Amino acid sequence: MRAITRSYSSVATLAVAACLAAVPAVLHAQQGPSAGIKVGAADLGGVVSGPNGPEAGVWVIAETTDLPTKFAKLVVTDDQGRYLIPELPKANYNVWVRGYGLVDSPKVQSAPGRTLNLTAAVAPSAAAAAEYYPGMYWYSLLQIPDKSEFPGAGDKGNGGGISSNMKTQNYWVDSVKNSCQSCHALGSKGMRTVPKEFGPGVAGWARRTQSGQAMSNMALTLGYMGAERALKQFADWTDRIAAGDLPFAKPERPKGLERNMVVTMWDFSTPKYYLHDGISSDRDNPTLNANGPIYGAPEESTDLVPVLDPVTHTATQIKHPVVDPKTPSSLGLQMQPSAYWGKDPILDGSWKPPVIKKIG
Repeated sequence: MRAITRSYSSVATLAVAACLAAVPAVLHAQQGPSAGIKVGAADLGGVVSGPNGPEAGVWVIAETTDLPTKFAKLVVTDDQGRYLIPELPKANYNVWVRGYGLVDSPKVQSAPGRTLNLTAAVAPSAAAAAEYYPGMYWYSLLQIPDKSEFPGAGDKGNGGGISSNMKTQNYWVDSVKNSCQSCHALGSKGMRTVPKEFGPGVAGWARRTQSGQAMSNMALTLGYMGAERALKQFADWTDRIAAGDLPFAKPERPKGLERNMVVTMWDFSTPKYYLHDGISSDRDNPTLNANGPIYGAPEESTDLVPVLDPVTHTATQIKHPVVDPKTPSSLGLQMQPSAYWGKDPILDGSWKPPVIKKIG
């Protein structure tokens, strides 16, 4: 599923189906480079090796555009570097290896029913390796205001513009998590890199927050955090990364049960709408709607709800009804031009202006 963040940094949002305990059932300890891997007619399996031997705990990804929607499935290698991707739809696939300490290996074409041994590509530098770290590792480089700066004092005192509603440091952190991170995945490549059209520093971040149709919500949050101070925090973060700062911690490769998974992904929306969630079942009754449609939740980005049939790999849309036909569209929201989509708004969901009541 394709999506965009509120600042229109294009990212992939994925509908995921995970199955535990799938791989060990078909891998048996034997000798030889591909021994013990029973590859069925709809499977793809083999061994991943690197300069020092088998690569354990790395992902093997098989991706195709032959189906009605872009489709990918991935698994994790075991302690002998073996993998098996099960139940692949009939198609031609690009297959490659990704893992911590590596860069993506060259993509190899293959098809279900084959044994395919792969060679991992070791990252040539710490910076190259860090490009594959989870966004949270980059997000952790963000410096937050010191505890001594709370409670905020508005435009006065030691708060640097931090609202007096911010009683303690955790209020500030919570605002970043719930109003920023929940939509933007702050440590992802699109967020830790400021588009060149906006420029570096505080001015670049100020311009960035004005370039999406959700800019009013961002302005509100920045007001609570202390707009001037918060923009300096974000600008310092991305400027340091641009200058070469790397995450101070390195992620570990999956171990134990973490390796026993199969993840299935479909690209079933459009690049212009962002997706907050997807749902296919009931968390209290996960057998409900087995193999049934997967529904995306595009929030106010559009009234067109994307729907995926995971059996036929086809995508459709449902027009979300609006009770009041005069409900305005978010297309009417004014904004600065986007670095990705230009001056024309792209989000067209129906919305109602918030009702603001004066208190006191």
